[in-house]
Parts: sequence; C-alpha cells; structure tokens
Amino acid sequence: MLNKKKILLGVSGGIAAYKTAQLIRNFTKAGAEVRVVMTPAATSFIGPLTLSTLSKNKVHTQFFDKESGEWSNHVELALWADLVVIAPATSNTLAEMANGLCSNLLLATYLSAKSEVYVAPAMDLDMAHHPSLLRNLEQLERDGVQIIPSEEGELASGLVGKGRMAEPEHIQSFIENRLKQQQDFTGKTILVNAGPTHEPIDPVRFIGNRSTGKMGVAIANEFATRGASVHLVLGPTSHSFTFHPNVEITRIETAHDMYSACAKTFPLCDVAVLSAAVADFTPETKSDKKIKKTSNSLVLDLVKTPDTLAELGKIKKNNQYLVGFALETDNELENAKGKLSRKNLDLIVLNSLQHKGAGFGHDTNKVSTIDKSGEICTFDLKSKTQVARDIVNKLKEIITK
Repeated sequence: MLNKKKILLGVSGGIAAYKTAQLIRNFTKAGAEVRVVMTPAATSFIGPLTLSTLSKNKVHTQFFDKESGEWSNHVELALWADLVVIAPATSNTLAEMANGLCSNLLLATYLSAKSEVYVAPAMDLDMAHHPSLLRNLEQLERDGVQIIPSEEGELASGLVGKGRMAEPEHIQSFIENRLKQQQDFTGKTILVNAGPTHEPIDPVRFIGNRSTGKMGVAIANEFATRGASVHLVLGPTSHSFTFHPNVEITRIETAHDMYSACAKTFPLCDVAVLSAAVADFTPETKSDKKIKKTSNSLVLDLVKTPDTLAELGKIKKNNQYLVGFALETDNELENAKGKLSRKNLDLIVLNSLQHKGAGFGHDTNKVSTIDKSGEICTFDLKSKTQVARDIVNKLKEIITK
C-alpha cells in the first residue's frame, strides 16, 4: 500500500522522536519516498543528520537556511506529499494544529496540506487524559485528521499507562489499513441523511429537536473518504461542518422535504444510511402570520409526517442496503429490533440516552448495531468520527458476507 507513496514525516519535540529513525526505515522498505520536517524542539531529541541519512533527503527545520540563504517552501512540501504523518505529535503541536496556529515550518506545512494527515500522539499519562487535549483531538478529527491511537506502557516519567506513541510498525499498519479502507467503497453511491427537521407552526416558530447532524455528517465524510460518491440530505442546523469533496449536499427544512429528497435519490444508490432525527408529527395547519398570545393556552392539531425510512424499506431492491437509527430511552434492544424488522432494514444503529456523552449535541457517541441475523455489536464511547468508521466497517462486513 505504501509503494511509491510520497510521505512527508513531521517530527515534533518529544522523547519518542528517537523512534522516527525506525519509522523512516519501515516506510522506505515498503517502497515509499520520505521527506522530513522537524520542529526546532525535535532536533534536541534526534539529529537531523540521522533522519536525512535514512530518508536520503534533506531534512527541513526552519523557514530559512541562514548559511545558504535557501527558503524551505512549505507549500511545495505540502503539495508534494501523498500523505502527511506527524509522529510524535506532542500536546503542544496538536493544540496548535487544532487552533490553526503557525509558529514553525511543520505547522505551516500542515496548514497547506491537501493530502490526508495522520498524527501519532505522544505524551505523559496525565497529559494524555487532560480535557483540553481530548478537545483538540476531537477538533482535529472533525477537520479530517486521522488519529493513530497512543499505546499503554512505560513512559519517560517512569509512570506506566496510556500516552506512548504507537510503535513504528503499528503506525505503518494503521496507515496501510486506512489506505485499504479508502478503496473499499470506490464506485459506490451512498445516500445519507442527517440533522433535524423543522415543522413550521407560523413564520417564526417551529417544532424541532436537539439534533445537530454531527453523526450523519461524520458518516457521509467516512464513506466519501473511502471512495464513495455521497448524497447528503441535511436538515437545518447551525453547526459549522467541513465536508469531503465527494459529498454532495441537499439542504431541507421539513420532514416532507426530507422524504422527497431521499425518495428521489435512493433508487440510484447502493446504500442508504438514515441517521436524521426526522419529526414524527407536523402541525395540521400552518399560520401564515405570527400567532399572537391572546389566551392562556394554544392547541395544535398534529398529523403524522412521511416515514422516510419505512418508505425506502418498501422499495428497497435486493442489491441495496438500508441502515436506520433508533434513539431510545427505554426497552432499547426490543424497540430497535422491532424497527429493524418492521422497516426492512439490513442494519440498525441503536443510541441510548442512558449513556453520558451519547446522543444529540455531543462530539462523542456510544452505539450498538443489530443486523438481520440478530447479531449485536456494542461499541465503547468514542468520537463521532470513530463511531462513523465503526458503522461503515460493520456495513462493509454485511455487504461482503
């Protein structure tokens, strides 16, 4: 998978920098060409001469070489790369990346990168669990950066726990597996819906819910990253998203709009993942003027909205796959299994509001999946980017059975 790949290796200032020598050897043995950018602090842990010798390329550490007067063009470096790998990625480097800071050549190169970026965090035990660090990792994931999980073991402080940079062979394996995944939905057309719907009462009021669309957008981006052409039908949300170039977006407001957009696209798709929180009811009549507060009560007559998931289940062909979501507060498994069968789904993703950090509004989620055979897979609390990867991986298993 790495043969003839151009890898830009970024090295920041942590004790794990010594492992980058082996990482370069692994990459070059796999057939990759490697160029190295180091932060000034990284040069205190391993010498540029070592990494230059192993990579057979000049190592860049500063914007300007004072002796030769040459400029290290961070834009050219970024555009040259097929992959950017930052290992070790210290807490400081991760924080600056997450907030768009540009204090050194490595950060400037990262901010100019068009290719996929991988980071291998490395820091001591307490730092690895600090809320600010976790927030920065979540932001980087939302920006599309691939996080190579740190590992447990003996740390430089003498403590034992999570925080060690992944071993060079594990970094290589993670990247190779990700590259394989990126090809597994090439040529496929995917429909995803996300976010809430707003059912108008009058020109200024509506019935809605707390969905932000984060889960569905993460799923759409995951499919797109893995080669698919994605049609995303997105309900009204104030959240700002970064979308993969392979994601085509249709914005809607109401449940009826959602049904119309999905029903139009579904016959052209191989897979549909309906994660949107669509309103079950809408006001029977909508006032064309703002309703005035003229009494102590207001009665709204509500009628059912179109059930997009059920309607798609009715027209689903044998070569199509349909995935639904169930957000439950009680009798979770029974309700989800009933929905799976009743709506002719191939897979259902169960959210329980009993779990802290799961459901609407969070950057994390905790889900279980149930397939047609009744197999249940339960996942830990993870970022929604990682949950999206788990869901797509599970669907891939079903498709390839």
